[in-house]
Amino acid sequence: MTAISQFGNCAPPEYLFATVVEQELMARSTYRIRLDCPQIAKTILPGQFFMVREPGVNDPLLGRPFALYDTYLNEIGQPVGVDFGYVVVGKLTTRMTHWQPGDQVEVWGPLGNGFPQPGVGGLTMVAGGIGQTPFLATAREALAQREYGQRQRTLDEFPERVSLLYGARSKDYLAGLDDFKLDGLNVEVATDDGSFGHHGYVTELLQQQINGPNPPAKIFCCGPEPMMEAVSQIAMESQISCWLSLETPMACGFGACFSCVAKVRISENEWDYRRTCVEGPVFKAEDLIF
Repeated sequence: MTAISQFGNCAPPEYLFATVVEQELMARSTYRIRLDCPQIAKTILPGQFFMVREPGVNDPLLGRPFALYDTYLNEIGQPVGVDFGYVVVGKLTTRMTHWQPGDQVEVWGPLGNGFPQPGVGGLTMVAGGIGQTPFLATAREALAQREYGQRQRTLDEFPERVSLLYGARSKDYLAGLDDFKLDGLNVEVATDDGSFGHHGYVTELLQQQINGPNPPAKIFCCGPEPMMEAVSQIAMESQISCWLSLETPMACGFGACFSCVAKVRISENEWDYRRTCVEGPVFKAEDLIF
């Protein structure tokens, strides 16, 4: 099953040079970059990603994938660029901290399938680490505050409640909390060390919500694999539809190298590999084999 057949609205990717507009320190070792690239901004959907590479640099030779944080609009409301977040972990992300407004970078996208429509009932987004980055655009779309996609994807139905459950190691690593102060969005935070919000894991917040009076009808999740596996198990035990956005390392971004495969269940007794960059990065939790 391809990304286009699964969600039907994905535009073909483009390769282009984009201009850095601004860069902001969001949290400890965590940044947000804004790129001027109208072609991608007009077509990308929440949950999709793009590859970014520094021109003229051979180490690393290949680009790196970054999820859409959100598009940004011009003065007349047209999408003209994209925002994405990153954590400094290697050579490219270290150099990225020195990018300045006006610098040119290589970008290709949009890539992947993105999140499905949230439907009715409650939507809960569960994020760990840098996993909150796909959820700003997702939340704005679910709250009917923005439209996305080549044909301005309009949702058929809207959830009655939208929540973000966000977990991090400590308060220092919480990135973009002010951005998520959206009308109608309930935000709950957990930190491992108790320095902010709930002292414990974000999965504990999810279990509390499921056991409460308004459990979600659908869960979207992104973050470290152990957290996503735990969320998947909780969702399946509670018989709640759950979709996971994988953070699998990628090389090419368009399915040629098969370096980002995930094990996916295709029948009760069979499984096969699926490319995260093409058939994903969003998969049904029940289909994934961890």
